[in-house]
Amino acid sequence: MEFENMLQQGATIDDVKMFARSIIEGERNRIATLANISALLNQYLSQINWVGFYLLIPGTDSLVLGPFQGLVACTRIAVGQGVVGQCAKLHQTIVVPNVLEFPGHIACDSQSRSEIVVPIHSGQQMVGVLDVDSPEFDRFHEPEQEVLETVAQLLGENWTQMTQN
Repeated sequence: MEFENMLQQGATIDDVKMFARSIIEGERNRIATLANISALLNQYLSQINWVGFYLLIPGTDSLVLGPFQGLVACTRIAVGQGVVGQCAKLHQTIVVPNVLEFPGHIACDSQSRSEIVVPIHSGQQMVGVLDVDSPEFDRFHEPEQEVLETVAQLLGENWTQMTQN
């Protein structure tokens, strides 16, 4: 069955993990893989307004926008700034139930009310983050965190096998 049909029919967390694994292990171009993963997550996760990646620029303390689904986004974010930058600095998942109360939140989309950001590690090296925003307060919980952390782990495990072009 095609991804689209299963997602529309209510895919399970395990289905989404399987789809993600298939996308990640089936393509070696990093941009194509990240684009399809953002599309998969956009289709699977309800009540979101942005999903995508920020990639660490090697040798800097800056992340640059990668493939995403949603409105035009902030292009560069410094490590330590906003939820994305804090995730990159702390190397851990950050769930923010109310972004309006997060000190230093960067409002790329003024409609966002909650956010989850998951680090992507290739070995011990931070390579980027997976960022998801919602226009709903307190949108992200354990099931979403589990899916996103699994996707980030799969990406990290396959990162060095993926090419940039």
